Amino acid sequence: MSKKIIFTPDAVPPLPVFSQAVVSKGHVFASGNIGCTRDFKPLEGVEAQTRAALTNLSIVLKASGSGLEHVVKVNIYLTNMSRDFQLMNEAYKEFFDKDKMPARTCIGVSSLPMNADVEIECIAEVAE
Repeated sequence: MSKKIIFTPDAVPPLPVFSQAVVSKGHVFASGNIGCTRDFKPLEGVEAQTRAALTNLSIVLKASGSGLEHVVKVNIYLTNMSRDFQLMNEAYKEFFDKDKMPARTCIGVSSLPMNADVEIECIAEVAE
């Protein structure tokens, strides 16, 4: 099985150095998303950025034949863990069934593209 590059015009466009997602061997590997507008301006605050990043991931996953309900692993990068961890979690839990949360890692980083507060990437199964 070969890999399939995913692009959907419904999502924030990717920069020219990566794909929105790649489907390979029954899984979707979605690139990191920051919470920004279509013209790459980050939204105000980590909660708004988290919601926008997960909304965009949802759009990309749908174009890949998947969805947030099929996510098995999430990686989150935060620039200010002490200030934003709880706020990010409040927004994050709006997107997943509390009894079916995916595996997750949250990492503190010194900076993110476009001075974003949060970046989120995931791996999901392709829906059967």
